[in-house]
Amino acid sequence: MNVFTRSRTGKVLGGIAAVGVSALVLAGCASTTDEGTTDAGPAEELSLTIGTALPQTGNLAFLGPPEEAGVAYATSLVNAVSEETGLTLDVVYGDSGDTDNKAYETEIPRLLGEDVSAVIGAASSGVSLQFIDQLVGAGVIQFSPANTSDAFTTYEDDGLYFRTAPSDVLQGDVLGNLIAEDGNQTLGMIVLNDSYGTGLAKYVTESFEAAGGEVVAAPTYNTGDTTFDAQVSEVLAADPDAIALITFDEVSTILPSLLGQIPADKLYFVDGNLKNFGDDLAEGSLTGSKGTLPGLSIDTLGAFTSDLDAYLEAEGDEPLTEYSYAAESFDAVILLALASLAAGSTDAGDIAEKLIEVSGGSGDGEKCTDFAACADIILSGGVADYDGISGPITFDEVGDPTEASIGIYEYGDDNNYVAYAG
Repeated sequence: MNVFTRSRTGKVLGGIAAVGVSALVLAGCASTTDEGTTDAGPAEELSLTIGTALPQTGNLAFLGPPEEAGVAYATSLVNAVSEETGLTLDVVYGDSGDTDNKAYETEIPRLLGEDVSAVIGAASSGVSLQFIDQLVGAGVIQFSPANTSDAFTTYEDDGLYFRTAPSDVLQGDVLGNLIAEDGNQTLGMIVLNDSYGTGLAKYVTESFEAAGGEVVAAPTYNTGDTTFDAQVSEVLAADPDAIALITFDEVSTILPSLLGQIPADKLYFVDGNLKNFGDDLAEGSLTGSKGTLPGLSIDTLGAFTSDLDAYLEAEGDEPLTEYSYAAESFDAVILLALASLAAGSTDAGDIAEKLIEVSGGSGDGEKCTDFAACADIILSGGVADYDGISGPITFDEVGDPTEASIGIYEYGDDNNYVAYAG
């Protein structure tokens, strides 16, 4: 398994040496089921309501189930100790859709009508940009588990936007270096024409070219497009050594036109389309293809994913087949609940002022790795520093995580991905 990890404020590693650094492993990630008890008495009773605008439909719908499962599981753990903490949490689930079906146009007003303090979502950066102003204008926190566009780092959000996923500056660096390290001199890309796709393509290009490579074709397409023959033809005509697919689930339509035209081990995926294809493709179609995904390795998160599936089974739901951004969604809920507890308030502005603190961004907190332990610190008069399932998180002044990991994965003969052994 290869994972690249660095602090956003630390030295930027360049060239192909950036790939293959050991994973940042947190002792607190072993399990989330042993919540313990709090010794301090509960503070004033708090009833916090949050909403979700995650993809139940649209071109990222495959990410909806793990993200919503992460939210539901975290909520269950918060409410399991509500008698001790005085905080109860209610979630109103909603669909973000995509920029084609525009589900968010009706869902965001519905969520705001439920008097939510925060909205978790969207998964797509392009979709989040469609309603961030609406949430900020209403004085509501937007907290995405999966937005990676660099646009949010400098966005005017009144301090109400946070994310547990790192900027694509990091993923682009890792992917570009990985492609170069694999011996490819030329690269073609098919790119989704939105803030996520074009931003990630930019950083992949910069990294690949810094390593001595050349991007020879990078046609784009728009959300809602259903045919991609022109983009595929343009990339293949450039005869690149490798092709990076910077897409969402449109990849399922693109792949049949590419497979057999380029060796599978010269195809590269990203977080927007890295999924288990299984029997949807002929056996061995993707053998040797690689991809990147922000977050700790799924292998590292084994205890969490097992606990998550056990929770779903107890609720009468099917186990997940994808786990992308489940941990980031889980952590978003825990952080919001801790910030509400620390503020002694369910007001969005009060919670936002405490989110940096409970993530460790103030630098003076006591480390803790589950809600109950962190709540105990807060109720005892201390400052909690939550290290999450997805990583240390530690927000900076603009709500970006200052530390992050990028996992590298490889497809096997079953067209499913596993951690890349290097």
